Amino acid sequence: MVKTFEKAVTGFNHNIKHKGKVYHVQTEDSGASNPHIITHLFVGGNILATKKASYADIVKTENLSELVRDMMEEQHKQMLRNLVNGTYDNVDRSATAYQPGELAKEPPKAAPAPAPVVVAPTPIAPLPLTQLAPVALPKVLPPEVVAARELKEMPRENNIGVETLFGEDLISEKSLDEVILSYLAGDGQ
Repeated sequence: MVKTFEKAVTGFNHNIKHKGKVYHVQTEDSGASNPHIITHLFVGGNILATKKASYADIVKTENLSELVRDMMEEQHKQMLRNLVNGTYDNVDRSATAYQPGELAKEPPKAAPAPAPVVVAPTPIAPLPLTQLAPVALPKVLPPEVVAARELKEMPRENNIGVETLFGEDLISEKSLDEVILSYLAGDGQ
């Protein structure tokens, strides 16, 4: 008999410090009824990058939960690797981001008004190549950043019941009494 997989596989959450900022990487599974894995990279509560992968083509597989877990781990690790390797270092974030414990020092500044467009009344003769200023090429954003900017509904960070690969979850915000009561109640958290 084939074991069915209905519930979502438990996700991953990591906080990682990179170039003086704390980033949060979160990977979640939506379950067999909505077969996709989504990974978000947060900084200061704002989504910087998103990666979504479907596993609809393997939903009927016997060992689906193991395959989904492997896919989640790889997608999560890839987002961490991209962060550490600097893929998102030069991404301009339009929203104000604050680090844990950081307070706003001054109200956000209004965006400057766009410069007026000036149309030349007569055609201009082309300049010799030696007098041309270098042209700034448009910045190509990583696909995860484009996906994050196109999200219709912003997810929230999930730090409850965090399961990690590296043991950060061993440090708890709970008091010793809460940990003991949770353990005795069988929650295991």
